[in-house]
Amino acid sequence: MQGRVLIIAGSDSGGGAGIQADIKAVTALNGFAMTAITALTAQNTLGVHAIHEVPEAFIIRQIEVVLEDLGADVIKLGMLHRASVIHAVADALERLAPDVRMVLDPVMVAKGGHALLEPDAMAAMKDRLLPRAYLITPNVPEAEALTGAKIESVEDLAVAGDKLARLKCGAVLVKGGHLSGNTVTDVLWRDGSRPQVFTSPRIDTNHTHGTGCTLASAIACGLAQGLELSRAVKRARNYVYEAILTAPKYGHGHGPLNHAHTVGDYTGE
Repeated sequence: MQGRVLIIAGSDSGGGAGIQADIKAVTALNGFAMTAITALTAQNTLGVHAIHEVPEAFIIRQIEVVLEDLGADVIKLGMLHRASVIHAVADALERLAPDVRMVLDPVMVAKGGHALLEPDAMAAMKDRLLPRAYLITPNVPEAEALTGAKIESVEDLAVAGDKLARLKCGAVLVKGGHLSGNTVTDVLWRDGSRPQVFTSPRIDTNHTHGTGCTLASAIACGLAQGLELSRAVKRARNYVYEAILTAPKYGHGHGPLNHAHTVGDYTGE
């Protein structure tokens, strides 16, 4: 099963994160990626230099024409930076895809520190998107912002997951990459079951731009292909780990991953 993933997110002109990373990840894992672009960013490895907003009506039109013709097995949500965009997208998905599972990456801050979520959009996200999500994938700063709780240890990841699950979302993968230590720990929390812990060695590198977008899209692809959630998370983490390990080391800041490491050499002969 190839798996159709509709990605609703912003564009990264540097190619490392956002829609560009999403498409690369889904394609590299043999899924079929479709898009509805919510914002255009002038961005490189040094940061976000400008954001050009896409009108809500055009965002919704992209969603409509894709779902009406191609359909989707899973929907992945990334950068939705305005409350008005969140409400418009939530309305459209309730109308057009009420039964399609949704993976929400609550994109709030770019790797370089630029805010990607307006302050009044936080309440809209909690109210409209979290209860609808099959899975949310916050990193430590995002989980802290959503819960109001400080996360300083692996144990705190599970506590944050529990608090986020109380916001009625289906499952929570709290990513611990921002914590210190030689091991990166992520915790998958599902209501009614014990937290599931995933670990991997930390790679000492500055080339981690787009890891959050890539991981969420890789999980969404796995779900679209029929994988159970834990298996989808495990495969996605392995994919991202190798993508970081083999990063091309482009740029002068936080460089992109090697999304194409699953693709063999092709000579055309």
